[in-house]
Amino acid sequence: MSPSDPTSPHAVYTARLAAAKEQLARLDRLSARFANARALAFVADAACAVLVLLERLPKRGGWAAAAALLVGYGVLAALHHRVFLREERARRLVALNERGLARLSGAWHAFAERGERFLSPAHLYAPDLDVFGQGSLFQLLNETATRAGEARLAAWLSGPAPAAEVAERQGAVRELAPLLPFRQELCVEAHAVARDKADPGRFIAWAEGSSELGPLRWAPPVALVLPLLTLLAFVLGRLGVLPPGLWWAGLLLQLGVVLLTRGRLGAAAQALSEGERDFMRYAPLFARVEAQAFTHPALRRLQEGLGADGGPPVSHRLARFSRVYALVEMRHNQFHPLFNLLTLVDVHALFALERWRTHHGRQVRGWFEALAQLEALGCLAGLAHDRPGFSFPEVQEGEARAVARGLGHPLLEAPVLNDVSLPSPRHALLVTGSNMSGKTTLLRALGANTVLALAGAPVCAGALELTSMQVLTSMRVKDSLERGVSYFYAEVQRLKSVLDAAQAAGGRALFLLDEILLGTNTRERQLASREVLRLLLATGAIGGVTTHDLSLTALADEPGSHVVNVHFRDHLEQGQMVFDYRLREGVVDTTNALRVLRMAGIPVPESAEREG
Repeated sequence: MSPSDPTSPHAVYTARLAAAKEQLARLDRLSARFANARALAFVADAACAVLVLLERLPKRGGWAAAAALLVGYGVLAALHHRVFLREERARRLVALNERGLARLSGAWHAFAERGERFLSPAHLYAPDLDVFGQGSLFQLLNETATRAGEARLAAWLSGPAPAAEVAERQGAVRELAPLLPFRQELCVEAHAVARDKADPGRFIAWAEGSSELGPLRWAPPVALVLPLLTLLAFVLGRLGVLPPGLWWAGLLLQLGVVLLTRGRLGAAAQALSEGERDFMRYAPLFARVEAQAFTHPALRRLQEGLGADGGPPVSHRLARFSRVYALVEMRHNQFHPLFNLLTLVDVHALFALERWRTHHGRQVRGWFEALAQLEALGCLAGLAHDRPGFSFPEVQEGEARAVARGLGHPLLEAPVLNDVSLPSPRHALLVTGSNMSGKTTLLRALGANTVLALAGAPVCAGALELTSMQVLTSMRVKDSLERGVSYFYAEVQRLKSVLDAAQAAGGRALFLLDEILLGTNTRERQLASREVLRLLLATGAIGGVTTHDLSLTALADEPGSHVVNVHFRDHLEQGQMVFDYRLREGVVDTTNALRVLRMAGIPVPESAEREG
């Protein structure tokens, strides 16, 4: 698809970026006008007050004008704040479209969020396939605003989903992919309330927790009746119906209620304030999800889960929470003690929140899980939108199998495409080839696309058919001086983990091994490598192995073997090595190690090659 095509991702992002920048510029101008108007109102108000104090203006008219200007200043400040919020959203929209263009141009490697916190050296494939970290799948895909959404995306990339679940995600991703305005609006709203990846965990813990106000069950009816009786006593005292000082008795009783309830109410308010009080501002975000018309069953279930009990929408429930919590927030106001003494508002507010928790607390986790899942689906949909040449794989249950046509590495800007066929259990590719010819990249392309496929995302392939299976790799083994582990033993431990995992998966596994057992002598490496491969294939797993050891290629000639020899090669053009990265059948018949040394500036004589 050409960038000049108005429906291409590049053209869409460019148009939306221009519109967002125009909107931001307009809001900036409006904000500047409000700032000037506020400054003018403030100066005019101060001038009125000074002129009244200097007796240059009549007191009554002057103070009235000053009061009017003060009210006007407050109105302008409120309106200016609304413009400021719109500016923030416009800036976020500009940033989202700039990120979209960066993904298309390959500049996404500069994105700050790389998911390192999800990376474990012991993971069965993530360190080897660049799932997390710099230049990773996560860095390319991630457009979440909440930590829960981020964790959900990471979980999907960290383990295979069953075929039925993959199919559901694919359907949802297909529907979300063209809904760029909705996905961006959702992200803008999420960032407005979840700055710095706010974590809903503490809010959920409060919502699912038990009440601390049980011993104060007597307080709500008292708090409802007593202030009314005190007010009635005051009014009737002023009218002479009751003794004029009787209302003081009611006030003393209210003071007693305040003192008796202060400890538990304070603890309840503190527990609530520690529960991420910003999450009450999620109402607009949930409202945006509720308003979207979905057709795919998976998306409709997510949407319906926000009101599974048939009650009001989540946005309304959170708005109710917000209104009540505003009364709790008054505890930080300097006039709160007096107001609370007169109205017992703390009792009313905190028990209202307890009733909210009783009715909705057990549903809160589901609300945020639905939101996290929608964020993760949006990330996969972003890949489908940005890479229209990618295809959705066909994922099935059953024995290990992977057949790809036109497979390329999803993280490369211009990958060379190759066909890969592992059509049934115990099939393996033994990949030989010269240095830098593309052997390891082929394994990583197969592994990374399998990870994407089993997360529910499209893949960098013309077509891909595979089963839901565990991916297992041994590529970037490191020794450990701290643990006293040599490179060879670290690799042995890794291979043991791969073999154990393949057996645990019942052979439903894809193994990818790059130049294994380099840390020992040639003879033992040959023997050990053959046995490792035989053991893995005996489980029913499929996979690929790269090697420079041509003796391993004899495995393809053994009776009943499903090992297939394939290779990459290079050739010389005007004295320079040229790679086409095309996968070919058979065993490589050329080498280039000495040429690579010379290319790097190491003066290896031509005679050394003849001697070899």
